[in-house]
Amino acid sequence: MSCLKQTVNVNKAELMKNYIKKIFAMLGILLFKVQGQIEDRTLPTFATYPKRLKINLPRNIANPQHIYIGDNVKFGPGCFLLALTEYPTSKMRNSEFNKATQKFNPVIKIGDNVTATAYVQISALERITIEDDVMFASNVFVGDHQHGYQSAATPYKYQPIWKINPITIKKGCWIGQNVIVMPGVTIGECSIIGANSLVNKDIPPKCIAVGSPATVIKKWDDQSQIWIKS
Repeated sequence: MSCLKQTVNVNKAELMKNYIKKIFAMLGILLFKVQGQIEDRTLPTFATYPKRLKINLPRNIANPQHIYIGDNVKFGPGCFLLALTEYPTSKMRNSEFNKATQKFNPVIKIGDNVTATAYVQISALERITIEDDVMFASNVFVGDHQHGYQSAATPYKYQPIWKINPITIKKGCWIGQNVIVMPGVTIGECSIIGANSLVNKDIPPKCIAVGSPATVIKKWDDQSQIWIKS
């Protein structure tokens, strides 16, 4: 009898474990659905009305009325879309360093089918254009400006923004992990920027560029349909 009782107790314990697993699975699915609804319902109003737009939480979006987004765009968590209309912002001001506020009229334009894995920061004071079908990996920074460093006598965060120059990332590009794209850069159509690269000059179309600064190492040959070492 004791063996039978032990078997019954083991079966009950297994049933309870399975029941708890099912409850947690159902709660996970429910939380996922609720999070998706919150993400969708709390999106700001952009300059366009994109279809099937997904930007996961957490996210930081500044001045969405200056941001133009195409259809079927998906950005993972931790992304920043910053169309900055003034500098310093209210959070950056310090009465000890009372400098005139710079005013800007920025545009961020994102085409159709653009995707970003996570933690991508796009920061514009003038214009950043990302054309259709561009793919970003994680931790990418794209900024069309730099903090000023005209003087070493004043903290750099209180110096005027300078070197403002538009950025264009052409159709079909792949921007790898931890890439930085500097002001004034155009990355040509269907080019690849390798991980950990710093792009401070134009990259031609259909090229692979890597390094800091990024240098073209391969070019696509339309005739032979293969990548050729540069």
